[in-house]
Amino acid sequence: METTGLSSSEYFIFVFLLQMITLSSEQFTVSAQRGTIVVPVSEVAELSCQLSPPQSAEHMEVRWFQDRYTQPVHLYKGGKDLYGETISKYVERIDFLKEAIGEGKVTVRILNVNVDDNGQYHCLFKDGDFYDEAIIELKVTATSLQTQIFVHPPNLKGITVECYSIGWFPEPQMEWRNTKEEIIPPTSISHSQDSAKLFNMKMTLLLTGDFRRDITCCLQNPVTGQRERTSIILSGRCCSKNSPVLMGLLIIMSSASVICGLITYLHLKKRVPVSDPNSPLYIMWLEDISVILCMLMVVIIVPICFIYFRLRAYRNEPI
Repeated sequence: METTGLSSSEYFIFVFLLQMITLSSEQFTVSAQRGTIVVPVSEVAELSCQLSPPQSAEHMEVRWFQDRYTQPVHLYKGGKDLYGETISKYVERIDFLKEAIGEGKVTVRILNVNVDDNGQYHCLFKDGDFYDEAIIELKVTATSLQTQIFVHPPNLKGITVECYSIGWFPEPQMEWRNTKEEIIPPTSISHSQDSAKLFNMKMTLLLTGDFRRDITCCLQNPVTGQRERTSIILSGRCCSKNSPVLMGLLIIMSSASVICGLITYLHLKKRVPVSDPNSPLYIMWLEDISVILCMLMVVIIVPICFIYFRLRAYRNEPI
């Protein structure tokens, strides 16, 4: 009697092929719509990822997390959003959009973006033991519109010009430029960060000698390329070339006043007879008079020089 059906070898081949077909039908890849997303501070960021080939992900686990956190930013599992297992600071700022989850597309919307949200986000789909993920880069930016230039009063070194700008992220490029767009080397550049981790920038420039120039403070966001420029016109004399000479004259005059007082004291002392019983009193009187004379000369010379320099400073102050 002839039997019909599959032999044992054929049966095992059939089962193997069936398992391969089933396994291949369960596999998928995850891709991000855009690899890098740039969002200004306080705006809304939307991060989306998609299954390929398109298929329903309603029964899958969908996990969003940052590379520096083990706890997820958002977790969808068993058809529900599990807010209790996510990072607390995102609970009130995350919307999980799953209208297209039947086609394998999901989106997280991050509200009121801040500097701490900057970085990589992983979108992970898991079906049973199989999973795949895509990485999306979120770049948070801030470009300031508050840039000011301050001109400090002139001194013996010159005149200091300071550019100050607040509210940047990431740290901007900062430089001085002239009317020909040539870079002027700054005297110093420094920065600090406020409570929101935004950069506050300060750049100074020391000008010396006679000048007449326009200078521009330029800042540029390295991510967006946005620029902020503020200019000022400077005209006048930063400091007098004769200032060191005048200072030397001031020192010489002060020294001369002390020497004159000393000479006066010694000259008058010789004229006081030693035999005079009041000689000690005369000598004390001469010492006092000499000291008072020296002090008066210094007190007169110093204010005159101070007034002179202040008048020059106000006269040469830039416009």
